[in-house]
Amino acid sequence: MKRNWLVFALAASVLINLGVAAGVGYRLADRGSDGQRQLFGMPHGNLPDYLGLTAEQRMQWEKLEQGFVAELDRDFAEVSARRERLIRLVLADAPDAAAIEAERAAIFAAQERQQRRVIAQLLQERALLTAAQREKLAELLIRQSATVDAPARGGHR
Repeated sequence: MKRNWLVFALAASVLINLGVAAGVGYRLADRGSDGQRQLFGMPHGNLPDYLGLTAEQRMQWEKLEQGFVAELDRDFAEVSARRERLIRLVLADAPDAAAIEAERAAIFAAQERQQRRVIAQLLQERALLTAAQREKLAELLIRQSATVDAPARGGHR
């Protein structure tokens, strides 16, 4: 009986975390009607315009972006595939606590790697922005964070 309770508690915790991670992942990978990647609540290609980058800044920005977006896509694909495996493990006829924990840990590691990539990218981009452009980007990120972090209304608690 105690083992079943532990598996249930772990499953409930994982599903809550999955909901939060799915919300963040969805916002990060959302694509606009033109198929363009959405970051920070706007089509990613519009971010340089929003920030008012000069031609020189735009060249440097695009250079920084070349591998970053592909890496982010790979991370997102890995997390999505692992999330699906985790859900199937949790909802299996006989949940395997060790397999569930291993998949949860792998998701956490992939998300941490993704966060580190985003932070490293922001630090590189920060170096080429003016103070005013950094402030615009900070405000955009804070607004986006507030919508991602907002509690779900009317959903599971």
